[in-house]
Amino acid sequence: MASAAPVAGPVITRGDPLSEGVARLLARHVALMRAISPPESVHVLAPADLAGPDIAFYTMQEGEQVIGMGALKRLPGGHGEIKSMHVAQEVRGRGLARRMLEHLVAEARAMGLTRLSLETGAEPEFAPARALYAAAGFRICPPFGNYRDDPNSVFMTCDLS
Repeated sequence: MASAAPVAGPVITRGDPLSEGVARLLARHVALMRAISPPESVHVLAPADLAGPDIAFYTMQEGEQVIGMGALKRLPGGHGEIKSMHVAQEVRGRGLARRMLEHLVAEARAMGLTRLSLETGAEPEFAPARALYAAAGFRICPPFGNYRDDPNSVFMTCDLS
């Protein structure tokens, strides 16, 4: 008896942060961040900023549906930052955030980045994200780039060299 062909999972590709599908997911992401963190601690970029020349933006799609996103922002000195990584609530629990993170790390290496950092929340709602990043080799670090100490933020970094 022949085995069935494997079912293809979501596809991660370069995306357009100004597209309609991304706009819906990004709006949900921003609303969630604003519901959890005080306004001065929400560091999400606007769609136009995510479309900037120093940012590589990726979407995760299942069929026509954008179910995840993530971006890499190039910083000086071979340093990069993960921005706006988010997987839709209704598809969580399938390892998709880990897949997106692995994709972003691989893309950062391909871009020649030697260090990758991120900012995430300190609130309990962000514990799964912090655990995901720690499992991928990210460690807590001081604020980087234009960030300042913030009791609602956790800064993490990973050496890619």
